[in-house]
Amino acid sequence: MTPGGWFIMIVSVVGVSTFFGVSLYMVLTKKSAPEHIHSTFEETPDMSEEKDS
Repeated sequence: MTPGGWFIMIVSVVGVSTFFGVSLYMVLTKKSAPEHIHSTFEETPDMSEEKDS
């Protein structure tokens, strides 16, 4: 592989790894209220009584 190819590959791998690490850190350290965590198993959006008009 040419030096330009190595450079692009290294920059890409470092960039994606950094983005993944920062995203993982933000998700794991966010302090959110438990009442905001819900699942669609309880009620799916199409089962909702309230209809947006």
